[in-house]
Amino acid sequence: MMCITSTSTTTLLLLALPLLIASATRTQSSVSLALKKRVDRAASRHVQGQKTQQHKMAYYGKVSVGSPAQDFTVVFDTGSGNLIIPGDDCESSACKSHQTLKLKETSSISAINCDGSAVSSGYLPDQVTITFGTGSITGSCYSDQVCIGEACNKGNFIAATEESSNPFASFSFDGVLGLALDSMAQSDEFSVMNRLASSGALKKPLFSVFLSDSDDEVSEITFGDIKQEHMASELYWVPVNGDAGYWEVQIEDIYFDNEPQNLCKGCRVAVDTGTSELAGPSDTITELSSRLMRGGDCRSLNGFPELGFAVKGPEGSPKILSLSPKDYVSSCSLSLMSLDVPPPKGPLFVFGIPFLQKYYTVYDHENSRVGFSVAKHKGEVAGSFMEVKTATSAKTSGSFLSPRAAKTP
Repeated sequence: MMCITSTSTTTLLLLALPLLIASATRTQSSVSLALKKRVDRAASRHVQGQKTQQHKMAYYGKVSVGSPAQDFTVVFDTGSGNLIIPGDDCESSACKSHQTLKLKETSSISAINCDGSAVSSGYLPDQVTITFGTGSITGSCYSDQVCIGEACNKGNFIAATEESSNPFASFSFDGVLGLALDSMAQSDEFSVMNRLASSGALKKPLFSVFLSDSDDEVSEITFGDIKQEHMASELYWVPVNGDAGYWEVQIEDIYFDNEPQNLCKGCRVAVDTGTSELAGPSDTITELSSRLMRGGDCRSLNGFPELGFAVKGPEGSPKILSLSPKDYVSSCSLSLMSLDVPPPKGPLFVFGIPFLQKYYTVYDHENSRVGFSVAKHKGEVAGSFMEVKTATSAKTSGSFLSPRAAKTP
């Protein structure tokens, strides 16, 4: 889920807040949480003259807030920066259809301003409005006990007082736990990873994500460690690019069957666990969709190419991280969506769930880098990374609208 803007209604002097670490987090460890998959039907599309049903997918898990603890289901979202749950003072239909935080039933809660500062005497706490790629929320800010599994600490979060019906009313989960870089959060105390890493609670200052489309495997997010059992290749580490707050990398181009398409040269790409599809600027997605559908049979998947992204690493040739047709075509619909993120955070391409089911990802909070490994799935033969061959990069025309290059027999 892409966080686009965050606006506070007032600005007050920032005061230091103490970070209180519960005893459960004093020993360095790792915490793994199972994630549930939910697929919802969305808008219909016409593909190759046929009406098809598009599906939206999300993975979510459980967190608890307050004393005594109140449980919520949340998407662990690398595209936003704050923990957001509905408050019981929210009158929106989107809030009422979900679990809400009962503010008067937690003894450890305190109201704060949404820049993390204490509320000055004689003032009411302010509120914040956060706009996502679709929809927005307005909420009040609080500090309370937040637990992810057995890792607990005192942290700041947003309790929604208003949520737009689209998309929040249709969500099968209650809220969002943002895991973007610290700069995306309202302040450091709002960043879950900043709190866990700075407290020394984690064995390693990172988290990793394994997503499976199969009911025979358990999808999970792990805080503090890398799970070798989910990896079918070595990790390819890529530095975070830009300062927008996303886990953002750069791609050299988009490839069809290892042939460059001159479609997205030097594009910025956010790795986003909260986006259900691959997303990007409208003009790029329109052209990419047109080329992919050219000659492809959506029923048998014959004629569709391997869809690759040349991800630029710290040194050497970029590596092509590719998706097979079954990874990006479902029920005669491409897993592509238009998302026009305005400057300065955009324009931006997004590696959403179809990409993250193919690749196990590690998010290194301390070193601001993302690691990619081919995911190891039961019953599947894992692929491998391909390096860009610069000597053959001129095989296709330099035109944005050039036709797909023919494969050499």
